[in-house]
Amino acid sequence: MIIKVAIADDNSFLIKAVKEKLSFFDDIKVSFTSVDGSELLEKLQENHNIDLVLMDIEMPVKNGIETTEVVKQKYPHIKIIMLTVFDDDENIFNAIKAGADGYLLKEVNPKDLYEGIKDTLKGGAAMNPSIAMKTLKLLRNPIVFEDSDDENISLTNREIEVLEHLSKGLSYSAIADNLILSKGTIRKHIENIYRKLQVHNKLEAVHKAKKNNLI
Repeated sequence: MIIKVAIADDNSFLIKAVKEKLSFFDDIKVSFTSVDGSELLEKLQENHNIDLVLMDIEMPVKNGIETTEVVKQKYPHIKIIMLTVFDDDENIFNAIKAGADGYLLKEVNPKDLYEGIKDTLKGGAAMNPSIAMKTLKLLRNPIVFEDSDDENISLTNREIEVLEHLSKGLSYSAIADNLILSKGTIRKHIENIYRKLQVHNKLEAVHKAKKNNLI
């Protein structure tokens, strides 16, 4: 039986990388790809004969968590695995709450990705070991995340780490090296920090974080 997969990611290079990983397996066919959640929903309206979606989280127009919620309401038969660079509690919590069936990090190797897809279609939940551990912790100690328009500013532990490095005047590359993350991941974290703090540059971010005792 051929497994029909859709990929939603705003990075065409990463879409290509995922397609390459899946090309090793004859029983997987990538039916279509989308650059954001909105485009994915349009394409599903034309063809929802899909078994599984590999969904990025950070995308323009409609992000992966919002899109997951809509897909699960409209097409409950479609399984969704979040395929992302983000391993922070807030994204894991929100993805599971939205109905995601699995959560894998983008550096996953082809074999683990394939087995994760197969497991998820059998009713399992594909997860990197580190994500599974965090999910268990979240279930044991539920965290209340604040809405971003609330007065309380809630940053994830990883975002606070990035902000602390930023306050020392380190470059994106130096922060990436220190935290053993890619430069692109650091850039995404900083975009999220700016959005949550409602600031536009590094100085404002550090000032506001200190004022709110975040660092």
